[in-house]
Amino acid sequence: MNLQKEDHGVLGMVFNPVERLHLGAEAEVWKGDWFGKPAVRKQRRPRSWRHPNLDHRLGVRRMISEARLLIRTRKAGLSVPAVWDLDYESGQLIVEFLNGRPLIELLNDPGLDEEGAKALLQRVGGAVRRLHRVAITHGDLSTNNILIDDEEVQLIDFGLASVEYDVERFGIDLHVLDEILGASHPQWEGAIDWAIDGYLMEEGKLGPAPVLQGGAIPSAKEVRTRLEDIRTRVRYHG
Repeated sequence: MNLQKEDHGVLGMVFNPVERLHLGAEAEVWKGDWFGKPAVRKQRRPRSWRHPNLDHRLGVRRMISEARLLIRTRKAGLSVPAVWDLDYESGQLIVEFLNGRPLIELLNDPGLDEEGAKALLQRVGGAVRRLHRVAITHGDLSTNNILIDDEEVQLIDFGLASVEYDVERFGIDLHVLDEILGASHPQWEGAIDWAIDGYLMEEGKLGPAPVLQGGAIPSAKEVRTRLEDIRTRVRYHG
């Protein structure tokens, strides 16, 4: 994967769009094929209220960061899309299309029972802990950005991801998931607790939180405690 400047016309010719998956304020996302392989194209959308030069610089920085964090996460053994191409001048990122089913669909499936939901969310919590152990927060842990393929948990859309070592940022990452589960899946009252169980169990399997080049990763228990603190703050100020 080359993060250098590409010819502006190349990506448009080799990516064949088939279906628009998402139209957001920041980007337009299409499913299609890239050199015959199922792929996703993320096209950055200009923000008209920003100065064009500033908007371009911020967009380039964010897109390069997203590509690099996907590569870093994949090298660490997590299931995330492979990065196949990047044209940062035209604001296009091409990544692998993953076949997993969105967590939002599975949790809303009338055939899912409590034991199934619990097992599912424990696996999700474990995947989030593995992500955090490589000093990356996702930034948007919605049930649309978590895919399930058999027993494998896949994370997508790293547009808001960042490298972090502060326990507060990890707690906020889990709080986003907590808020989404409460708002979109209220039928599962223990949802966030099951995810936290998986988060803690993953640390039990892998051992103490590592110390990386940028610093020490907060332990799973420290992150859980911070999440509880954040929830208290939100309730108090809300």
